[in-house]
Amino acid sequence: MRNYPPVTDLVIRAKNGDKQAWDALVERYAPLIWSICRRYRLGNADAEDVNQSVWLILVDQLAALREPAALPGWLATTTQRECGRVLRAAHRTQPGGQMLEDSIPDALAATVEEELLKAERHAALREAFTCLTPSCQELLAMLIHDPPVPYAQISAELGIPVGSIGPTRSRCLNKLRSHPAIAALIDAQTGSRPNGLYG
Repeated sequence: MRNYPPVTDLVIRAKNGDKQAWDALVERYAPLIWSICRRYRLGNADAEDVNQSVWLILVDQLAALREPAALPGWLATTTQRECGRVLRAAHRTQPGGQMLEDSIPDALAATVEEELLKAERHAALREAFTCLTPSCQELLAMLIHDPPVPYAQISAELGIPVGSIGPTRSRCLNKLRSHPAIAALIDAQTGSRPNGLYG
């Protein structure tokens, strides 16, 4: 089972020059950046430019980060700004074009928030999942497999009675829900989101 360290740990390690931590941050959050670029309807070349710019800005700002857990929000905001920069530059080269504000859908801000929330959920879930016992990890992985794995096969492979699969699943899910990463995500969704990346 692959290990997914918390974003806070990755940021701290990346600040200290750990290339593997930096690579893990890029791998984890590059999809968020690309999804925002798609929402802005940037072409591949412009999206690549935005992607590189965001990571270069983070390299410059990494030492100043005060709230590492807020990194996903910072990346989303910075990506939006960079997308706006690219669109403004394109607007300047097209006389008589619409204003930038008119060319971006009103729902974009909500969509970006959804993408950010999705990235935060995935990071929290990965972190919480790695803290489960190997037996819980194996059981949950089999239960969410597509196509579904029959209970008889789960029972045979994991060596547990068919009648114990449901109760064991419930205990594993309760452990997952009680993990601090999931609790923090629930708190964020109820309004106590981090104030920002810099203090």
